[in-house]
Amino acid sequence: MVGLVIVSHSYEIAKGVKELSIQMVQSDTKIIDAGGMKDGGIGTDPNKIRDAIVEADSGDGVVILVDLGSAIMSSEMAIEFLDPEQQGRVVIADAPVVEGAVAAAVQASVGGTLEQVKATAEECRNTSKL
Repeated sequence: MVGLVIVSHSYEIAKGVKELSIQMVQSDTKIIDAGGMKDGGIGTDPNKIRDAIVEADSGDGVVILVDLGSAIMSSEMAIEFLDPEQQGRVVIADAPVVEGAVAAAVQASVGGTLEQVKATAEECRNTSKL
């Protein structure tokens, strides 16, 4: 099953998005939060993200959802820390973090492939209008 990693500059936001996603799917989908810095401060930590990827990866891949642009850079660095085989199974979705995480969790919970889970999250870009 495809796993998810929620990356936010805030520990509380990442944890909340994870909890919401888990409640929506109520399945064994691995959803791991990687918010904030190790000391609890605001920011993103590539090592924390790498650890979350490793925990979320059951072999079918991991979709990362991020809150802000610099979280993308930290996630890309985290991916570089992985072995080459695992790097090929990790993608970053260009999606709104809350809607994308919930949609991705639903798709993953029904056995979607890495590509399907990422695409489902990214479809939320077009439906999330303020």
